[in-house]
Amino acid sequence: MTKFKPSMLSLALLASCAVSTATSADTLVEQQAAYKAKLTQKLDATLAPAQNFDLSKMKINLPIADHKPARKGQVMEIEVDELNDKTHPYTNHFWFYTNPENGAMVMTSPNTAPTTKNSSNARSELRIMLRGEKTEIGPKHPSNNFVVAANPNKDKYGAVGGQMSATLSVDWVSTSGDDSKFPTHSVVVGQIHGSSKVEPLKIYYRKLPNHEHGSLFWNYEIFPKDINDRYDVPIPIWGSAELTKADANPDNGIKLGELFSYDVTVADNIMTLTFVKNPGTDAAETKVFKTDLSKPYPGHPLDQGYGNDWMYFKVGAYNQCNQGTKHPVWGTGCTNNGIEAGDYTQVSFYELDLKQ
Repeated sequence: MTKFKPSMLSLALLASCAVSTATSADTLVEQQAAYKAKLTQKLDATLAPAQNFDLSKMKINLPIADHKPARKGQVMEIEVDELNDKTHPYTNHFWFYTNPENGAMVMTSPNTAPTTKNSSNARSELRIMLRGEKTEIGPKHPSNNFVVAANPNKDKYGAVGGQMSATLSVDWVSTSGDDSKFPTHSVVVGQIHGSSKVEPLKIYYRKLPNHEHGSLFWNYEIFPKDINDRYDVPIPIWGSAELTKADANPDNGIKLGELFSYDVTVADNIMTLTFVKNPGTDAAETKVFKTDLSKPYPGHPLDQGYGNDWMYFKVGAYNQCNQGTKHPVWGTGCTNNGIEAGDYTQVSFYELDLKQ
């Protein structure tokens, strides 16, 4: 990703439910706690993540070096069969585990660690593998990925569209870094990745260290003929992508540890995004955006859209902090002094559902 442009809402159709002004702060806290407790009743804190959540079509990348000879020098990758092993399903005490108190699936990532090709940012992130445990089918094979209805070769792919939804909390984001660059202090908690270096969707949570609330926004990445011309279009949900420490706290945002939910549905050619703040409470607020992935994004003539591309869902804790400083957008200048210093990100999932 080489550029960043201010947000435009020309395509996103925004709908917001009314928030109850009668809900006091104390009542809201009580309702939030009650809803989280309701979700945790479905989870067993003694089990591995794959025993509480359906991960049967997912593999995971972790922010450590892989020990397998075939992946020497690459980031750790745990395949679908190992992740879902019937006897010893995979867990990692530091980066991917079940919260022993409430059963949530926790993913943690430091500011600097081994990561995937074409990325400077470490992650603990699940990648949807439509072929399940048929590991002889490669990640890029058509049967392992999905397309929109406009794709001329849609019959060759594993799915046309799909749906991924989650209820989660961001528990921590890095406290170090250059706050003038929007990726600093942020984590990507869900995305649709394209076949190349482009992503039609990345869902961001970002909180400045001196703010009480964080911002939630999503990015659409322009897919041009020349990949070097690509850039992100940020669309605010609650708060803003462009805040710095000098700006006021985004009072309409989301605090660390507070639940929110998202649903990403791709049907025919339309990507519908539904976000809920304060789910399960009287103050629940919903915002909806719709984008036609088969067409260029309005107002951005370089965009070709994703009608001819193949894609896949990802979900987890994709830390947007790194120690680089040269890139005008992505060089966030974060330190990497360990979890004790706050140089990490952590996300807890209470619900995760894939329909594809």
